[in-house]
Amino acid sequence: MISGVILAAGRSSRLGRPKQLLPLGGQPLLTHVVRNAAASALDEVVLVLGHEAATIADAVGEWGQRVVINPDFAAGQSTSVRAGLGALDPTTEAAIFLVGDQPQVGPDIVDAVVAAYRATGGSIVLPHYGGVPGHPVLFNRSLFPDLARVTGDEGGRSVVRTHQDLVVPVTLGDGPPPGDVDTAEDYAALLATWAGRSG
Repeated sequence: MISGVILAAGRSSRLGRPKQLLPLGGQPLLTHVVRNAAASALDEVVLVLGHEAATIADAVGEWGQRVVINPDFAAGQSTSVRAGLGALDPTTEAAIFLVGDQPQVGPDIVDAVVAAYRATGGSIVLPHYGGVPGHPVLFNRSLFPDLARVTGDEGGRSVVRTHQDLVVPVTLGDGPPPGDVDTAEDYAALLATWAGRSG
């Protein structure tokens, strides 16, 4: 069983409003992330919310995800990683961590990471875009204790750095990694890109 954990609990302090709710193609930005994960080969999707959790959960809609509330979200992304880990099905053998502000990570990307894991059994599967590492990253269950020990506003970066010998890279294109939305400029760039695509 392979699970997906979407980290979307932050307060979007740099943007000044919840980026999870930014309009994108007629839906909240986070809806695209959740829907993409739900449409992939993942066996379950756990959505970790915190700031304005009830409002955001209601706006995102139902795509088969399980919502987990992280009351400690203000202490950084590591707390959401722990909340997500704690909510996983006990039979989960690996988890892919997605971030809630990357709607351009489609089901095809998630499925490519899952396929690389199934083909190699690697403890960490790390996507590369044009040679640059990006999201989403998969971790085998053997590394869940390491992830749970991370502190502060960080996901699994230090775990990847510590276990470079366990990393299986998977190339997912020549361009830059999917962008995230931290500022108004990031959002404007996303809207421009979105306008040029279909669906």
